Amino acid sequence: MHGVDKWYGDFHALKGVTLEVRRGEKIVLCGPSGSGKSTLIRCINHLETIQKGRIVVDGIALDDSARAVDAVRREVGMVFQSFNLFPHMTVLENCTLAPMRVRGTKKAEAEAIARRYLERVRIGEQAGKYPAQLSGGQQQRVAIARALCMEPKVMLFDEPTSALDPEMVKEVLDTMIGLARDGMTMVCVTHEMGFARQVADRVIFMADGAILEEAAPEAFFRSPQHPRARTFLGEILAHH
Repeated sequence: MHGVDKWYGDFHALKGVTLEVRRGEKIVLCGPSGSGKSTLIRCINHLETIQKGRIVVDGIALDDSARAVDAVRREVGMVFQSFNLFPHMTVLENCTLAPMRVRGTKKAEAEAIARRYLERVRIGEQAGKYPAQLSGGQQQRVAIARALCMEPKVMLFDEPTSALDPEMVKEVLDTMIGLARDGMTMVCVTHEMGFARQVADRVIFMADGAILEEAAPEAFFRSPQHPRARTFLGEILAHH
């Protein structure tokens, strides 16, 4: 991302954001709510459009053309706060839909891929169930498997644990830690600082639509430089 600006009417949501993520890198975006983290991540796959600057994903310049948007979305998996699963489809059908429709994968192959990723997120035995029959943590793991079925080059996570009951957070974070260890390029918006410590190559702190600090996790947690970052970490630690 280079010099990215985003407005909602008069509200300046992203202010000249420049960010480079290397292949295989794990980035955690943190900051107070309303700081622009989710907006930033949603711009990467064009769920939000930008007014200024440019975004390039794996050599594809993201402009407003359908061709560029489709090309980027094929390579970028996204996991949201709410699981966004189709309630009338089984877990397996949720996972095979996009590969069959977008990549033209044959049904048998799409199912084999889906089963492999459902096993990987440790939920293989649930393939025939419907989302409503699963816990929140299981549904979120299905959402991760569904994104992986497109075999993306980058995974974006937008506060994937914030809608979950506390006892389910760990199973989703464990799944994400496994992905990180396998070398997936990841950009995660999260308040889970233990996760950031464990897997992030860089922690990026945002406030008021701008990146105020970026550092390796150890440095960031030990001695944040920006006063806003110090306040934020103080509040997070008090909270937990």
